[in-house]
This record gives sequence, structure tokens and C-alpha cells, in this order.
Amino acid sequence: MALRNIRVLGDEILTKKAKEVKAVTPHIKELVDDMFDTMYEANGVGLAAPQIGVLKRIVVIDCGDQPLVLINPQILETSGEQTGQEGCLSVPGKVGEVTRPLHVKASAFDIDMNEYTIEADDLLARCICHELDHLEGVVYVDKVEGELYDVSDEAEEIDE
Repeated sequence: MALRNIRVLGDEILTKKAKEVKAVTPHIKELVDDMFDTMYEANGVGLAAPQIGVLKRIVVIDCGDQPLVLINPQILETSGEQTGQEGCLSVPGKVGEVTRPLHVKASAFDIDMNEYTIEADDLLARCICHELDHLEGVVYVDKVEGELYDVSDEAEEIDE
């Protein structure tokens, strides 16, 4: 496995729409492993492939319950609302208030291209929405209500 460079705000690739994954090849499996390694090394809870310069519809998330791989994910339905601080590995040292759905139902494919559905609440729902935005070329700063704020080193550990 290898660590990849995380692209930061201002990098044009973060504004581009990611392309569908047609098949899980050995290269895609290596990419997913690298994404997890990179996310964990940066103390993140989620990472989308465009954040490491790869325009593929792949997301990895680990909010503490179990690591998730979402390939070609789609949000099927949402409900409720939550507003809270959000950060991003592509916007280091900053947080901002963002309103997201409280509950999300999404479909995706796993690393073996088996389709599955996931329902999530609270932090996991926020992570899914945040990471899927990256696949559309949207960074959370586009949705911040108010201003971005600097965070301490301790707060960076919970950034997405």
C-alpha cells in the first residue's frame, strides 16, 4: 500500500465530476487500499478518489463502526436535517457550519462489485453526503453557512 498526496482547495481536480467505475480491477483494489491508508494517516473519517487526484466514483469511510467502500454510490433518499461543524482533508485546518440530512439511504457497490444499500444517521449520514459531494466536484466550503474557522490540532483529528 502507498500513501497518496491529498489535493487541497484550489486544485482544479476538486471541481471536476468523477467518472463511473466499470469494473474492479487489481488497480482499483490497490487504489482503495491506498485511499484507506491515506485517510488513516491523515486522521480522516472519509476520502473520495478525486481528493487524491483520481476522477473515479470511489469513496472510503470509517466513522468507527466499520470501514466502508462505496463504488458508484448514489443517494436514494434523505430525511431530517442536522447542522454542525464540518472539516475536510482537502481544506486542512479549517471548519465551517454545514446543514446536511439527518438520515440518508444510499446504494453503492462494494470492492467485489456487489451492489448494496446502506442507511445512515448522524455522523455517518454527514460523511456519506460530504464524500459524495466530492464525486460531483463540490467541496464543503461551497455549502458553509457563514465563515470558515481555524481549528486546533486536536480538532483536525475529526476532519473528514
